Amino acid sequence: MRHHRGRRAVPAILLALGMVLAGCTSFADSPAEEASSPAATTTVAAPDVAEIEWNDCDAQIQPLIADQPGSDRDLRFECGTTEVPISYDEPEGATLPLFLVRAVLAGQTDRIGSLLVNPGGPGGSGADAAIGLALTLPTEVLGRFDLVGFDPRGVGLSTPVECISDETKEQMIASEPRPVTDAQLDEAFALAEEIADGCAEEYGDALGTFNTVDTARDMDRLREALGDEQLSYLGYSYGTTLGSTYAELFPDKVRALVLDAAVDPDGDATSDAEQSAAGLEAGFDAFATNCVGLIAGCPIGGDPRAFVNELLAQAATTPIPSSEPDTDGQVRTATPGVVLTGIVAALYDTASWPQLAQALAAARQGDSAGLFSLADSYAGRLEDGTYSNLFDANIAVNCADTDETVEEDRVRELAADWNTKYPLFGAGSAVGLYTCSVWDAERTPLPERDAEGSDPIVVVGNAGDPVTPLPGAVDLAEDLENGVLLTWQGQGHTAYPKTDCITAAVNAYLINLTAPMDGLTCPA
Repeated sequence: MRHHRGRRAVPAILLALGMVLAGCTSFADSPAEEASSPAATTTVAAPDVAEIEWNDCDAQIQPLIADQPGSDRDLRFECGTTEVPISYDEPEGATLPLFLVRAVLAGQTDRIGSLLVNPGGPGGSGADAAIGLALTLPTEVLGRFDLVGFDPRGVGLSTPVECISDETKEQMIASEPRPVTDAQLDEAFALAEEIADGCAEEYGDALGTFNTVDTARDMDRLREALGDEQLSYLGYSYGTTLGSTYAELFPDKVRALVLDAAVDPDGDATSDAEQSAAGLEAGFDAFATNCVGLIAGCPIGGDPRAFVNELLAQAATTPIPSSEPDTDGQVRTATPGVVLTGIVAALYDTASWPQLAQALAAARQGDSAGLFSLADSYAGRLEDGTYSNLFDANIAVNCADTDETVEEDRVRELAADWNTKYPLFGAGSAVGLYTCSVWDAERTPLPERDAEGSDPIVVVGNAGDPVTPLPGAVDLAEDLENGVLLTWQGQGHTAYPKTDCITAAVNAYLINLTAPMDGLTCPA
């Protein structure tokens, strides 16, 4: 399973938002009643595009962000729903609903239009991202754009694909993260087959409708419904795949696309998995170097890699208890799978490195609560012990987007090879290739993406990105006919708006359509 998630959203916002909106009269009533409500507005769409029914949900969202940095901004939030075709082969046929959030900063002047955002995944909530980014994006941008995030088809509150039980998700996280023995590999293959069979049984032929190509088509419907002649878009990680697919399908509708932390469009599934393992290894080494160099000393000693290997062995012998019980009062215990998932989660953002170091040190002393906190955020585990549909959507979309298969024997070979080359993350990355090989659904492979005829598209890469390494951004910028590469020599996943140089270049592009010089490199 490949997670290409970008910026982290405000924790648990979408869950809480879904709960409060479910109890709101304006969302429970019929569309006709919504439209007549003083709190409801309608965006007038093109004749063949469904309108967006907007409702004021500021009173529901503001309490959820009250303690977050940036919550003192004068923001107003609206929540919307619209309909898109289930199949674009039958655009007048059955539809599915999409959920949106729009954030508007008070005092907007010279409004350009809407800036559509996607946080990555696949499986990340764009509605959640709009709320989080409204607190963090430069006010220069928010002063010119409405910020709009939508949950892609199958994600969050947009007809979520749900075919993996919470118990199975717990099993996925707890399972052996470095399977190399025959028994470990057999168990991993059996779990992948169980998931594939369950989802095929639950959805049948409809399972293949959750794909990136159709989501890109949905985006063009949203653009029209929002009243924009061309699309302005900010996509992180997997969001770069979605954005570049949109540009390929609708090059003349591109106004400004920022594709940050680009997923490599040129590699096959095997090379992508190996690149992911290598990137995570490099990311861990960067974390280790930083930790060892701390003036106050590294909480996990002078050899963090050796420390982690010893901790994994400890967890394999006796899973490490957490001081924070589960919702039912039961003690949670961390297996090696939980330990490594927590590490992966922290490598996305350098701001999480101190938390990771402290969590690893605490686990060695017998308390895995910190590692569970990291792992839960990565896996979409909610405070009530249930899970979001992040895993379900991630697998469904990734597998619908490719018709590649990797046979079991080949996976076994790669697991052995990569376990040597990439000792923390190699075997797990190899076994992940089997997931889509047994997936039983219609496939809609991603197109080659040159976006011929589009206006300039800015591709942002990060020299120290452990999740989508820099070569992916280089390849995407080269593939796009009018791609412009912008590089940050920093660490962590994604770059905008983390540093002044990147921020200034992206702001100028989004607002004034002034693309940076191709190849511009910003210092760490």
